[in-house]
Amino acid sequence: MLVDLHVKNLALIREEEVGFKPGLNILTGETGAGKSILLGSVQLALGGKMSREMIREDADYALVELAFQVDDPRVVRELEALDVHPEDGMVWLSRRLAEKRSTNRINGETCTLAQMKAVGALLIDIHGQHEHQSLLDRKRQLDILDEYGKEQIAPVRQKVRAAYQAYQKLYRQFHEDEMDEVQRKREISFLEFEIRELREADLKPGEDVELEKQHRKLSNGKKILETLGEVHTCTGYDDPSGAGERLGHALQILSGISDLDEDLGPLEEMLTDLDGLLNDFNRELTDYLSEWEFDEEEYYQIEKRLDLINHLKAKYGNSVEEIQKYQKKQEERLQRLQSYEEYKEELAQKLEGQKEKLIQQCRILTKYRKEYAKKLEQQIQEQLVDLNFLHVDLAIEFTGQALTSNGADQVEFMISTNPGEPRKPFGKVVSGGELSRIMLAVKTLLADKDQIGTLIFDEIDTGISGRTAQKVSEKMAYIGRQRQVICITHLPQIASMADAHYSIEKKQEGPDTFTAIRLLDDGDSVRELARLLGGAQITQRVLESAKEMKDLADQQKNSRLKS
Repeated sequence: MLVDLHVKNLALIREEEVGFKPGLNILTGETGAGKSILLGSVQLALGGKMSREMIREDADYALVELAFQVDDPRVVRELEALDVHPEDGMVWLSRRLAEKRSTNRINGETCTLAQMKAVGALLIDIHGQHEHQSLLDRKRQLDILDEYGKEQIAPVRQKVRAAYQAYQKLYRQFHEDEMDEVQRKREISFLEFEIRELREADLKPGEDVELEKQHRKLSNGKKILETLGEVHTCTGYDDPSGAGERLGHALQILSGISDLDEDLGPLEEMLTDLDGLLNDFNRELTDYLSEWEFDEEEYYQIEKRLDLINHLKAKYGNSVEEIQKYQKKQEERLQRLQSYEEYKEELAQKLEGQKEKLIQQCRILTKYRKEYAKKLEQQIQEQLVDLNFLHVDLAIEFTGQALTSNGADQVEFMISTNPGEPRKPFGKVVSGGELSRIMLAVKTLLADKDQIGTLIFDEIDTGISGRTAQKVSEKMAYIGRQRQVICITHLPQIASMADAHYSIEKKQEGPDTFTAIRLLDDGDSVRELARLLGGAQITQRVLESAKEMKDLADQQKNSRLKS
């Protein structure tokens, strides 16, 4: 549920914070007051696009923040899969736009727009004119059917997707390997050359690392010997100025007085240890120098071997391990080409078998879809009758298509809104206002199936009035019993059903024009309903009508909608 919206420096909004309630939240206001800006700010925080010109002229940046309360364990799991972890059941989305850059954050951590959109899609669903128009899209219609029957359809869709991916992999492999006899012999010859070159090299894992280590040592032999000789002189016992000789002399002097003060005993022990360590160091250094021997032939063989390995790396891989993987891959490829007919036959059988598995899964998916389509078309039709489609006839028609990861079905919602007329696709029959009502009917049916906690409706009241508007308001209130609904409207019938009613107003202070939003109490809500009913002239009779409409709406919510 969206519990808080904070907007700053966006178009006409200086700074506003709105706390939304559970149930049906209604926003009303004069034309041009800023209702679309408020909706746009929510879309912006969910990763939508915005022109820099939307930042207020007197500001350097615009800020939109959304705070969501998340209670559904399924949504929490999906958020955690996106590495978003609700804090005390809350998720915060924040977007700050400046002239040259924007900053996006989820729970205070910087994120990408793609992450913001993915998280937003789990928390809120916005329905404006664009979303209503999506009902004309056959793919969207199939998605609605699958969402309606997801308990049985979703697991089969996953099986279809897995079967399709396996089929596509075999299909690509089968067709990539198609070649004539000349091509096959040419590739066999090339593979044999590569494999022979690699086998003759007889590379060992880690060989290049060890050879480079030896080569580095031999290449720097002179420098190593000269440096170690100097170290031996500095630390040895042969030169009076050597550390060993001077340390030994110091130990001899200290030993002569250590019995005069018992506190000198530990110092003598420490100096004895140092003398022993230095003696051990010099002995090992002497052994190292005595064993050092530069072998010209060994150096030549190492260089020659490294040249070969580097040559193979340039052709086959960046390391010995990569080269060996390449060799294995080419040996397998050669084996396939040497028994090409048998290999193609085996691959063709696998491809055919996988295709049959895919077809079987698609048939199961089609079966479930058709079962749920019958239920869905009947329930949508019933909902549309409630929404004042008095003579509606709706059906979901199936047509086959090529095998895809989503099955082999295409559907089209067909409708007739007048007696005696044949059913036609939505786009050829219904208006924009009718589309919005059909979307509302669909959302009513899916209200207890999808897990998105907040729905926003804009332009749901396009082209309706009177009894139809009353029916739409009842549907909105019904959905509000299942989840949070935020609706922007200009119709009093819909506004009267509000569980929380907000007014959006344009104000002016000197030369400054800005948009403000406030939560209305019962009295202010009635006055706002009167404005919607009566326009500029709000008489006592209009106020009484508005009060009656509000009372009737409350009775409706407390009786029929709760039953």
